[in-house]
Order: sequence, then structure tokens, then C-alpha cells
Amino acid sequence: MNRIEIEARLSGDRAWLIEKLAAMSQDELFAPRTRSEHDPDKTWSYADHFVHTTLIERNWNDMFRRRLAGGQGMARRQNADGSPQTQEQIMAWLHGWTEGWASEHRGKPLDELVRIGAETRADTLRLLSELSQEQLDSKIPGAPWADGTVGGIMAANADHARMHYGYAKEGPLSG
Repeated sequence: MNRIEIEARLSGDRAWLIEKLAAMSQDELFAPRTRSEHDPDKTWSYADHFVHTTLIERNWNDMFRRRLAGGQGMARRQNADGSPQTQEQIMAWLHGWTEGWASEHRGKPLDELVRIGAETRADTLRLLSELSQEQLDSKIPGAPWADGTVGGIMAANADHARMHYGYAKEGPLSG
């Protein structure tokens, strides 16, 4: 995927999502839509799903930088004894991490959530502007997203945001 395709997807999908969220009433934006995957007593709203995507994008940018600096890219989670964590352990950690981020930002006005996201998206676009096509095409070993390349995963931020909008829209609590 080339930088023009990546930037077009990132910009177009972000504009689409912000327009959708901005058209909602405050009640709709913050209403419970899905259950937290970390704590079933907590719920996520459209706003929570939106800010979640910012956290993942920040994390992916860090992963790209680690990989381009010569590291593995993907952070390897290990148990205290040095053994690799199971997928179940990783997902439990991931859900706790994202719940903490959502809780930190829960109830903030959409304008503030968009500002936080814009700061991260600016970092993504800055990174995109600095990378060669060869770097965009480079694979991140073990990355399960998109085609596993830096560019493909970077563009997947657009898909991730649409996916979470869909989760919230179709959520079992959307009654």
C-alpha cells in the first residue's frame, strides 16, 4: 500500500467517523452500547469506542518505531518465569489496558476526544511522511493485522475505527 492510499483511507475514514459522532446528541454519544470486555459491570459508549481506537493507534505507532529501529516491533509479553504468555493472558491484559484508557477519558466532551485523537493522528501522518515505500512494505513479524506490513497496519487504523463504530451501533445494549 502506498502513502497516498494510506493517507486517503486515514483521512477519509476519520472525517466520516467524526461527522457521525458530531451529529449525535450527547445522550446518544454517551449511552451504554456494549459491555466492557474487561469488567462486565461497565459499559462502553460510542465515545469510549472512539477513544479506544486512539490508544491502539498510539500503540501501533510505537510498534512501527521499534521495528524500524531494528527491534521486533511486536512487544512480547512474558510471565514472571520468562515463558511467553498465552493468548488468553494477553487478551486479559489488553482488555484491562484498554478499559483503563477508556475510564481515564470517559465523560470527556467529544471535542476533547477528537483533540486527543488528532494529536495521535498527526503523529501517524508525521510518521507516514518520514517512511520510504520500502519501510511501508516491511513486515512486522507476528503482526496479525492487515497484511502485516507497516503500511497495511497503519491504514488499518481506518478499518479499526469503522469496526468499533459498528460494534457500538449494533451493541446488545443499543435497545
